[in-house]
Amino acid sequence: QVQVVESGGGMVQAGGSLRLSCAASGRTGSIHIMGWFRQTPGKEREIVATIDMTTDYPYYADSVKGRFTISRANAKNSLHLQMNSLKPEDTAVYYCGALEIGRPKYDYWGQGTQVTVSS
Repeated sequence: QVQVVESGGGMVQAGGSLRLSCAASGRTGSIHIMGWFRQTPGKEREIVATIDMTTDYPYYADSVKGRFTISRANAKNSLHLQMNSLKPEDTAVYYCGALEIGRPKYDYWGQGTQVTVSS
């Protein structure tokens, strides 16, 4: 089992910045990729950014490219999401997820953290 815990989030005005953090514990040796996703009411959860925990190779959704940066934290199996130039449409509940090696989908999720960007 893998446990995922997020921190950060909050409320900020458009153009501002926030940083989210995520830490995984438990059977972390099986984690291949960790990432951030977001969801708004009535919509499906969408990918924001992911990072390969072995190669540090990142992936970004087009909507956040050039504004968000995903990175590994100093602590093992932890990562950050630096969000700059935030827009009202970035408002959502952000979830951190962990994908195990050989698995077709993310099985482990944090509880979610609210990000609200006011105009």
